[in-house]
Amino acid sequence: MNIGIPVEIKTGENRVACTPSGVRHLVAAGHRVVVQAGAGARSGFSDDKYRRAGAVVTLSVDKVWKSDLVVKVKEPLQEEFRFFREELIVFTFLHLASQPDLALKLIESGVTAIAYETVQESGRLPLLAPMSEIAGKMSVLMGAYYLGAHYGGKGKLLGGVPGVLPGRVGVLGGGSAGMHAAKVAAGLGADVTVLEIGQDRMHYLESALPAQVHTLYSTEQHIEEQLETVDLLIGAVLVPGAVAPRLVTREMLRRMKPGSVLVDIAIDQGGCIATSRPTTHQDPVFIEEGVVHYCVANMPAAYPQTSTEALTGATLPYIRRIADFGLESAMVMMPGLSMGLNIWKGSVTHEALAGSLNKPFHENPFA
Repeated sequence: MNIGIPVEIKTGENRVACTPSGVRHLVAAGHRVVVQAGAGARSGFSDDKYRRAGAVVTLSVDKVWKSDLVVKVKEPLQEEFRFFREELIVFTFLHLASQPDLALKLIESGVTAIAYETVQESGRLPLLAPMSEIAGKMSVLMGAYYLGAHYGGKGKLLGGVPGVLPGRVGVLGGGSAGMHAAKVAAGLGADVTVLEIGQDRMHYLESALPAQVHTLYSTEQHIEEQLETVDLLIGAVLVPGAVAPRLVTREMLRRMKPGSVLVDIAIDQGGCIATSRPTTHQDPVFIEEGVVHYCVANMPAAYPQTSTEALTGATLPYIRRIADFGLESAMVMMPGLSMGLNIWKGSVTHEALAGSLNKPFHENPFA
């Protein structure tokens, strides 16, 4: 199979869809991999490394997109819509619930669109998990940074010092991102509360995380109470394929103290806080209702070497199976991959996505 790896053009996106070692693995299996020149440069992978791995390196983005399977990191942008055609398979993070224009274009063009974030295995999201872990860890680092007074924050050091109480961190959602956010916040010495709805998940978090991490059943009243006391709020809720639920309204946000910081990890899926809007690494924060908002839509791109290696390790088995056996056979052989199918022959085949887009849902033929 011909596999294309283009340069990511989203603002501030430094990752690449596959490392040279991943390319070597695919080439050794008899596949042709076309890499756009410069695709890996910002992740520390030169064109020469890709050539030595057996890739065809080209300056032509058109040649890359003529491949049977295009593997990306982030969703295609409007400049890339011209490459859409029937028979093309796009495998990437799509987040279509918050990208209706992209979804419509994929439907109209007949592209087969598989989303990393909805691939499931045994109830897990194996392709989203490594990026969620990175974003969760980053959320605390960024939040702690912007709590500094020079950036509009209240000037609170999360870890405190002897004789001064540590900062308080509230985490909405106890999934992969939320768990790792809580772990890092606790490591800095903060007092942490994770708001979660799953009893089994709360039991797990209590046993897996440090003693200063507490769990609390997520209700509107509990969220409101936490907003009054936290210095840093992290939104880490997720409904696979659907728009993120809005857990914090503007009125609720006004309960937070001026100079507090929120990090909305869920911004890729529309955000879980009413005042959130996507920002970039170049211009990451804004202040609304006296609260510093960090809402970067591709947080792991700040650490592209780690992120690219982690993403390749997760996606490569799926890419290899599609390339070796073709899409339909691969989906039958790997039922978890079939859960990633969002658009197929002009139809929406993911139920939660169809509901978010207000489009008819068509049964996934491989589920």
